[in-house]
Amino acid sequence: MANHPAEVASANGGTAERAMQHSDDTLHPVAISQVMLNFAQRHGIDRQTCLLGTGIADDALSSGEGLVTRTQEMRLIENLMLALPDDGAWGFELGLQYHLATFGVWGFALRTCKTLREAAILGVRYLPLSTAYCRIELVEDDDTFGVTFDPDPIPPHLRQFLLERDMATALNLVREITLQGVDFRAIDLAGQPDVSAEAIQEECGVKPTFAARSNRILVNRAGASQPFPGYDPVLTRMLEQQCQQRMDTVENSGIAGKVRQQLLGELGLGATLNDMASALALSSRSLRRKLEQEGTSYRDLVEEERRQLALQLLTSTTMKIEEVAAHLAYTDAGGFVRAFRRWQGCSPSEYRDKH
Repeated sequence: MANHPAEVASANGGTAERAMQHSDDTLHPVAISQVMLNFAQRHGIDRQTCLLGTGIADDALSSGEGLVTRTQEMRLIENLMLALPDDGAWGFELGLQYHLATFGVWGFALRTCKTLREAAILGVRYLPLSTAYCRIELVEDDDTFGVTFDPDPIPPHLRQFLLERDMATALNLVREITLQGVDFRAIDLAGQPDVSAEAIQEECGVKPTFAARSNRILVNRAGASQPFPGYDPVLTRMLEQQCQQRMDTVENSGIAGKVRQQLLGELGLGATLNDMASALALSSRSLRRKLEQEGTSYRDLVEEERRQLALQLLTSTTMKIEEVAAHLAYTDAGGFVRAFRRWQGCSPSEYRDKH
């Protein structure tokens, strides 16, 4: 079987300590944590217990657009595991709670791909936008196509829980992408998992193999290459561009990345320099100096985020120019039109007509 390595967000260290150190630099959408909190509540575990020691603010959770570090998310998972009963396939059960809509633009992009195979390729390319902790690779041969899950980068005490969560999430997403019309060929798990064979078979119709050589999900290769009805290549390209922009945000650990995170999340594009400095616990002078050291400025970052979003809205929606301006936090359409002319050399209406 030929392996196709893919970029992953998991740590590459051989120890739990190295994995945790690497996780400090990785950001995850806060919606992923919210799913865990909802899951905990259904099992009688209160919100305060889950958030103990995480540093995750209620404001970030309520916004739905915020980001949390992987270390914060791991602490939440540890709290959840400690609060749940010892017996139960909790990782697998939790994974089934994640849906395409949970992951925002990443999930929407998967749903609009031409085939399941292309969706898997795109999904792995932008894997840091998902909930996955395992190292994930694509595999295929003459008859099957699928993904493997390597949990080695995960700290040992979380490894089995997150492996089963990642695999259950993948099963759920595959069914949603294909509207449940997928032909699963094999579900393999190394060792003896917490989840039962019956529970897995109930979800995908295939009896799993335990104590296998690797952890993997395989589907029919021909079916994975079958085009979906209603495929829209323009929409797919637009959503992939948004995935790339989101990746740039979550992977940038410098101060500019933190500013972009706030602009796209809690504070929004209308935030002033003073607002941003306060949110980052800096003085305005310190924020300005740090951005200069990274070769940019607060105004430049705001302008770039506004420009990118304006281009997407003008080419992919029928929003009026006044609505686009308001969405970008301009006080009036005139200010937006003048800025757009400076960016693109034409008016927003002219740009929309050309594209």
